[in-house]
Amino acid sequence: MASGPAPEHGEVPLRVLIVEDDERLASLTSRYLQGHSLAVTCAADGEAGLAEICRHIFDVVLLDIMLPRMDGIRLCREIRTRSDVPVIMLTARGEEADRVLGLESGADDYLPKPFSSRELLARIRAQARRARGQAGPPVVRRLRVGGLVVDPAALAVTLHDKPILLTAYEFSLLRVLAEHAGRVLTREQLLDLAKGNAEEAFDRSIDVHISRLRQKLEADPRHPHLLKTVRGAGYLLAWNDTP
Repeated sequence: MASGPAPEHGEVPLRVLIVEDDERLASLTSRYLQGHSLAVTCAADGEAGLAEICRHIFDVVLLDIMLPRMDGIRLCREIRTRSDVPVIMLTARGEEADRVLGLESGADDYLPKPFSSRELLARIRAQARRARGQAGPPVVRRLRVGGLVVDPAALAVTLHDKPILLTAYEFSLLRVLAEHAGRVLTREQLLDLAKGNAEEAFDRSIDVHISRLRQKLEADPRHPHLLKTVRGAGYLLAWNDTP
């Protein structure tokens, strides 16, 4: 993953995945976005793009329709089975039928080539704001990680369509882990992001709550496949929840 200049005031940069087989266009777009403090990852074909989606969390995906190994329409549909990440279609095919097909496959926006880099940046930021509930009425998205669904609006969790009963703090921890699925979070990060009460908010309490979550989520809590420990680092929620 390539990163642009560090944003000011410790802000987390927007994370963008570009799935584009035109190496020159991908490179130019990546450099422009990095120059505006976005963190950019590039994938040259559909299968590589899907692998990145499964491994990392992105704020916006820029997706070409004409891709080798897996076309953009199929990839967008695959993304929608795993994530609600905003998808912007980028393609030279600008006919109305292609735009409709892209939007019906789950894309959030559509920008035909050649496009203005300034307009692309504006659209990326607009989609990220909407996804974060910072534009228009607040939208609370359900979080999907494999067979796990965390619904913040309903304060509900299901695993392979089976309801999982959690305490309020267990739900907060799981939501944080789902929002950062595939990433290792330290105990300190979990404490800060989950924002428990005074009795819950101390370092070793995280281990207790993680253990309880495993009892409810894992077929074999002693050998977890979903909620994993990374020795010396912290915990992560894995994308693949099967052995």
